[in-house]
Amino acid sequence: MLAKKTDVFLLFSTRLVRLFCYGFLSVVLALYLAQTGMSEPLIGLLFTLTLAGDAGISLWLTTSADRFGRKRTLIGGALLMIGAGSVFIATRNPVLLMIAAIIGVISPSGNEIGPFLSVEQASLSQLIPDSRRTQTFAWYNLVGSFSTAIGALSGGWLSQTLQSNGISALESYRSVLMGYAGGGVILLVLFLFLSTAIEIPKNAEETKTRKIIGLHRSRNIVFKLSALFSLDAFAGGLVVQSLMAFWFHSRFGVDPGIIGSIFFGANILAGISALLAGRIAKKIGLINTMVFTHIPSNILLILVPLMPTLSLAITMLLLRFSISQMDVPTRQSYTMAVVAPDERSAASGVTSIARSVGAAISPSLTGVFLSIPTLLSLPFILSGGLKIVYDLLLYRSFRDMKPPEEE
Repeated sequence: MLAKKTDVFLLFSTRLVRLFCYGFLSVVLALYLAQTGMSEPLIGLLFTLTLAGDAGISLWLTTSADRFGRKRTLIGGALLMIGAGSVFIATRNPVLLMIAAIIGVISPSGNEIGPFLSVEQASLSQLIPDSRRTQTFAWYNLVGSFSTAIGALSGGWLSQTLQSNGISALESYRSVLMGYAGGGVILLVLFLFLSTAIEIPKNAEETKTRKIIGLHRSRNIVFKLSALFSLDAFAGGLVVQSLMAFWFHSRFGVDPGIIGSIFFGANILAGISALLAGRIAKKIGLINTMVFTHIPSNILLILVPLMPTLSLAITMLLLRFSISQMDVPTRQSYTMAVVAPDERSAASGVTSIARSVGAAISPSLTGVFLSIPTLLSLPFILSGGLKIVYDLLLYRSFRDMKPPEEE
């Protein structure tokens, strides 16, 4: 029991450190790459390659995590994060940066990337009872959102403060990258303290059922969810946080410190919305919570670029974030609930990879849109519209499939 409590604490701690690093980097990553001489389309391509590489590496790691070992998989992810951050610090060469982005772990969106989320979710689902799963995931996402918010605020203001004291923009952004790589080292140390309680039980590991990429009886459900999640992620990839920060800078001339403050507030609201999701799901169910809160948030996303002033655009964005993350813990909990225990790492991995693949394509499109003044606001409108289509398809496909706690 003590080992389980310690493991839960460690998994929440690693989530806190990791999401701080992702938020810390996301505000300045596109600005840093622009300072190295990259054009907007090339930056978008690099982000696409980052997410595509993450999809391949994470698919391999997460679908073999239950066999290879969850703790070992997490340690491997931390090493990939350290490696990618180190290469981004050391070189401006676009080819080397793209190789590091493909192989390593770099988050352009401020959101989860790499094998961490899938393995941690599977581990948490094993450490806690079904009745507490959704609420635990809600707190897990709250920790992540708050950490992303503080990271975005810190990264934006650190770079601006350094520039105000005579440091060049390029060097100020490189300082943020150093902090990112340092965060990977902290993750590595924390993962080393995890116990064997996070690994799957031996009787589950020795199942004789034929598996395809770690899945057996639940694979049709997982593949259908993956297709829908991929559509949602493609839409979300059009407005990843780094490119959204670039949009605010291009449209309204906003400084990095202010951009960091905007996303600090946005991620705080997102975290609160994730926490509320658990309570709402107890009353109306996981699928209903996912859909009925997601559609209004996407309408608000469409409204952001239609606002004539910075203050109104920020207002729409903050309103959107105040309800945008209610589908996240419910989506994660639902996926863990409808698969067998020995499929959880793989199911979470496959659905996460599907999201990464979907999200990998769209940043390159946004990079092109941002380079054309008349199309500057198109990513917001396309993203919101496609997300609404996803919501309707999800409701139609899964409204009658209930998790154990709702039966």
